[in-house]
Amino acid sequence: MSAKVAIIGSGNIGTDLMFKVKRLSQDLEMSVLVGIDPASDGLARAARIGVATTAEGVEGLVKMPEFADIQVIFDATSAGAHKHNAEVLAPYGKQLIDLTPAAIGPFVVPPVNLEAHLDATDVNMVTCGGQATIPMVAAVSQVRPVHYAEIVASIASKSAGPGTRANIDEFTETTAEAIKEVGGAAAGKAIIILNPADPPVIMRDTVLCLVDRLDEQGRQAIQESVDRMAARVAEYVPGYRLKQQVQFQGESDEVATLIPAGHGSGDYTRVTVFLEVEGAAHYLPAYAGNLDIMTSAALQVAEKLVTAREGATK
Repeated sequence: MSAKVAIIGSGNIGTDLMFKVKRLSQDLEMSVLVGIDPASDGLARAARIGVATTAEGVEGLVKMPEFADIQVIFDATSAGAHKHNAEVLAPYGKQLIDLTPAAIGPFVVPPVNLEAHLDATDVNMVTCGGQATIPMVAAVSQVRPVHYAEIVASIASKSAGPGTRANIDEFTETTAEAIKEVGGAAAGKAIIILNPADPPVIMRDTVLCLVDRLDEQGRQAIQESVDRMAARVAEYVPGYRLKQQVQFQGESDEVATLIPAGHGSGDYTRVTVFLEVEGAAHYLPAYAGNLDIMTSAALQVAEKLVTAREGATK
């Protein structure tokens, strides 16, 4: 039996996720799309495909007759809004999946640490840049300790809606924290670039990791680990791919200022991974890979959480 879900947020991310639930999931049933603008395109599209809607936000959701049967609620609003939504929903015991950078619940990146948080009631999907890049940091850290990791996420400006633009600071702070907590780096930094190119370009990411000097065997082990991780992400994000082989470059101790005290040898190898993410175009065009990886990861998490809960009750 499918678990009924609601999505709060009728913008780009929420609408894209709605179509993914409808088209791709056998474990989830799309029940309600929640917005605050009665004239939003997302609410109009939901109504046309038979999904119940409310333009009264989370307060409107809890008053709907459908609310009682909903098991999973995705929040695709903003960091500030999620804090309010989580407070309103707390008494009802629903499973929350947060697609904002609010970081109330534990960070979850499906191929890295989902299994460790199957009992969490409010999980945080970090950011689109985090979902794309943290698996690569984790792949490197599984082979060698990562003393410093830096990610640059470049997305088409046209794919960044008001919520994304309002949360730029939260994006960088949340992603940097998750680079350490989930990716395993001792220190981390995140940068987002809104690319105004026309025609729009697809999401491209650069991941830089500093590790102690690698020999040929170590480089090969990291390449293999990165390849395995990329294949795991591509299982639920088909447009996720490496642009080229992992790049290795020797570094002197000039980079030591980036590395926390007590880490590293002073003789480093820079490991650089180049990625791109092409969207599935369920709602926006293929250049919106940043939306696609976020909604695809959230869908993956919801399905795994529902399956785990059902298994636990049998």
